Amino acid sequence: MNCNVKEIPPEKRVNKLKKPSLASIAAYPHIVWSVMFIIAPLLFVCYYAFTDSEGHFTFSNIQALSTHTNTFLLSISFSLIATAICLFIGYPLAFAISKAPKKRQPLLLMLLMLPMWMNLLIRTYSLMAILDDGGMINTFLKNIGIGELNIIGTSGAVIFGMVYDFLPYMVLPIYSVMSKQDEKLIEAAYDLGCHRMQAHLKVTLPLSVPGIVSGITMVFVPSISTFYISQKLGGGTIFLLGDTIEMQFQNKSTYNVGAAISLVMMILILISIAVMNKFSDNDEEGGIII
Repeated sequence: MNCNVKEIPPEKRVNKLKKPSLASIAAYPHIVWSVMFIIAPLLFVCYYAFTDSEGHFTFSNIQALSTHTNTFLLSISFSLIATAICLFIGYPLAFAISKAPKKRQPLLLMLLMLPMWMNLLIRTYSLMAILDDGGMINTFLKNIGIGELNIIGTSGAVIFGMVYDFLPYMVLPIYSVMSKQDEKLIEAAYDLGCHRMQAHLKVTLPLSVPGIVSGITMVFVPSISTFYISQKLGGGTIFLLGDTIEMQFQNKSTYNVGAAISLVMMILILISIAVMNKFSDNDEEGGIII
């Protein structure tokens, strides 16, 4: 049996991979926005980091970073501690919300997000009112006869502020992953002889890894770049990377050094995201894709 198959002329072939013109046009505003407010600022930072005040190429700004080694170490350590505390608190909280009745979950999420509806400035000032020498905590301690505690101006106050401000960023991605897990997998683990803790460690926890990785990144990145929390809760005695960059930019003679610090901080953030991506599955929801 002869089958006559006519070849479709190239000009009449439909290119299925070709995007519609409307989709291409819709992408232009995003491309322009990215170039103007993401790529261009990064290029400016790189330019000022490797030039002096007269625009001449130099490595002196990078060499000057050795004087800020303690600031880098302090910022990284504070960020790691705050991220670890957020994970320690946020994981069981996300698990509890995901296991709550479906009707209550929106209410619990709203209560979690309610402080985020206020500006960071207002939230930080509220913490100052609570932790200050004449604040609510010290007033309570006075009334019960313990006495005052000097909280503002300590490392604990700064880390507490980071945890308070960035905890929802840890809970939400973990909850998003847990709420989509198939309960039949847990039932299968029970049928195979696992008790509740074993089922959680062998099923729930591994499936939650993408959300955990996303939460760690979403907390660590703003923690290492924050400056207002350390300024107010640190009492002017604790300087992190954000505070140092702000001070460098306020002085024209050290503007280029501030750009060099910003460049190194951006590299640290990109490295942390890349490392976190190695531990996440990009095909699962809640993972990180860059």
